[in-house]
Amino acid sequence: MYFPIAEIHANPYIIFCTALVVSFFTSMGGVSGAFLLLPFQMSFLGYTSPSVSATNHVFNIVAIPSGVYRYIKEKRMLWPLAKAIIIGTLPGVFIGAWVRIEYLPDPRNFKFFAGLVLLYIGWKLLKDIILNDKTKGKNYHIKLNDFHDLDVMEASFKKVSFTFGGKVYTYAPIFIYIICFLVGIIGGIYGIGGGSIIAPILVTIIGLPVYVIAGAALLGTFVTSVSGVIFYQFLAGIYPQMAVSPDWMLGALFGSGGFLGMYLGARVQKFVRAVYIKGILACCIMFIALKYISGFFI
Repeated sequence: MYFPIAEIHANPYIIFCTALVVSFFTSMGGVSGAFLLLPFQMSFLGYTSPSVSATNHVFNIVAIPSGVYRYIKEKRMLWPLAKAIIIGTLPGVFIGAWVRIEYLPDPRNFKFFAGLVLLYIGWKLLKDIILNDKTKGKNYHIKLNDFHDLDVMEASFKKVSFTFGGKVYTYAPIFIYIICFLVGIIGGIYGIGGGSIIAPILVTIIGLPVYVIAGAALLGTFVTSVSGVIFYQFLAGIYPQMAVSPDWMLGALFGSGGFLGMYLGARVQKFVRAVYIKGILACCIMFIALKYISGFFI
């Protein structure tokens, strides 16, 4: 099958199945999997023009709603957290794109620094997994009936508290805004989905349960991707000599596989131990970190 904007020939079944498998696993941790599909498109499919990033956003737009719907249906959407992620991330994405054009034509050094920070977060996730494994999985088992007892007790600018799995969790929204703003800038500069960074931070640093943050992180990525596609379409008019606008046909095909994968991933998440979901997040964050760091030396 030929995709004219991407200027590539590819087997649609491979595209669909790849997106399905990747999204199935990553959606359990609140990550769309777009950051893994980007190198797949560039290295395996040979799609290397700037529009590949915009096509990745189209994948998110098509694929994410099914996972978000499932988390909402199971009453595991923490709306105050989703709101904070969206409000914090959006301005950061636009600022990051502007910074990338104006000040970081060669962001090699800053990318190395970002890789070290992400490596630290990934290590904290792995350390948490190892320590909990030694205590025979303490706090990793939640009864299936308890997955429907998410209850927000307080939601203000200063404090959000909720109960889940018989426990009370509290966090300061202002801290979430700041983190998401910074993550949005990184995502704008490097063209990666913010959820792949936000989700591990919410679990390791903020200490929120992975079963609760997944839906909010995916919803934030969806809104950011909609803005990203609009922004790329705007840039396509400014740079007509470059392939900037997305390949809608390819993005929709990836998205259709992701749509099914994310729904299934969100559906079975409650049957998977948190230690395994954290392992998926650790692999995601380590992949990005090592890619950034290795790029500094190559």
